[in-house]
Amino acid sequence: MKFISSNQAPAPGGHYSQAVEAGGLVFVSGMLPAGNNQPPLTFQAQVHSVLDHCSAVLAEAGCGLQDVVQSTVYLAGVEHWPAFNQLYAERFGSHRPARAVVPVPALHHGFLVEIQLVAERPSQS
Repeated sequence: MKFISSNQAPAPGGHYSQAVEAGGLVFVSGMLPAGNNQPPLTFQAQVHSVLDHCSAVLAEAGCGLQDVVQSTVYLAGVEHWPAFNQLYAERFGSHRPARAVVPVPALHHGFLVEIQLVAERPSQS
């Protein structure tokens, strides 16, 4: 087991790691959009921010979004689903990992999106 950390993503606010690699998989903890406990002004900016943080943590593990096999997305309000789906599709392109989108009443610090990922580390051949 290997613990993964990137200074390009917010430091954990509790007793957990940004990601853990085990058995060829990389488990990225739920990521919020920005540091300083201040949500960006727009939903779009929050989605871009959280995906940037996820990408940075994946890069530290030798992965990218193209290696994601499963994602769990928490949205503060189901009304954000259509916009999220479009932004997510733009970032992932033709890659379509398994995904669950879970509407929730609220997230920490007033954020509107949180994403958790599982990726397969590419073979080092």
